[in-house]
Amino acid sequence: LFWVFNSSLEIVFVLHGLNLTQTNRHIYFVFILILYLFTIFINLTLILTIKMLHDPMYLFLCNLCVNGIIGASSFYPKILYDILFDSYVITYIGCLTQIFVIYFYVFCECTNLTVMAYDRYVAICKPLHYHCIMTIRKVWTLILLTWLFSWLEVTVAIVLTARLPLCSVDIDKFYCSNWAVVKLSCVDTTLNNLYGFIFTSYHFSQMILILISYVNIIKASLRSQAGRRKFMQTCLPHLITLSNFVISLLFDVMYARYGSNTSLLALGNIMSVEFLVGPPLINPIIYGMNLNQIRNSARKMFSCKVSGVVLVKTIS
Repeated sequence: LFWVFNSSLEIVFVLHGLNLTQTNRHIYFVFILILYLFTIFINLTLILTIKMLHDPMYLFLCNLCVNGIIGASSFYPKILYDILFDSYVITYIGCLTQIFVIYFYVFCECTNLTVMAYDRYVAICKPLHYHCIMTIRKVWTLILLTWLFSWLEVTVAIVLTARLPLCSVDIDKFYCSNWAVVKLSCVDTTLNNLYGFIFTSYHFSQMILILISYVNIIKASLRSQAGRRKFMQTCLPHLITLSNFVISLLFDVMYARYGSNTSLLALGNIMSVEFLVGPPLINPIIYGMNLNQIRNSARKMFSCKVSGVVLVKTIS
């Protein structure tokens, strides 16, 4: 048993958590497919809209949408395949790949939200120096570092997990997560736990930096009517996005570590994917509704396309 599970070429994980009947399976498939396509559509729409805008904040927002597409694509295609073919298994390589993409999305989201908080701090607390501090070159450097550090973090995590021999193939989720695989190990996982503590502490420190930024932002915003209006338009969407992501991610972490394997398994699994479903769907809606520049640019973009279609029909 130990030898078989230590050979990554022969391991096929069994995913648990979805108990669908033959009748409701197709309903779930259609609903999830529509949700996935709408998530991709709304993020791509915001990305195309932001192309017309050049402020640093919109570049960070564009990065948030690109990462949202990555996060959604790490989860939806696999579960759609499982529901369609009634096959809730995944290969060892496929499982590590899904873990890599999911954790890359999570780490990138945390760092990008931290950078966006810094951007809002400079914009509201140091408005006269904003364009001197947040140059286009600095913005692209921050975005590149966000992706690079996220890639390094998740690569180390995958390497530490891949070295572990496994004694079981049953995962109590309908997607692969790092802790779910680590729990199946036959050997001591202290090194994995230590690394998990290190990157958790690192991202917790990011949350502290965001909190400090917003304490200063709120103080500065209360000084004038214009500051309060700017806070409501640009900072409030960021706070909603941050809260939604952190709460849903915290639930997944706590449930994975301390949740029961038997009680409310289906509910726990559904709640545990909220950080993969909610933020990629909600973020572009929140920012699209609150930022006037994005709404106006979206109207112009769609009006131009409609005018072009009408003109083509008229000529033809």
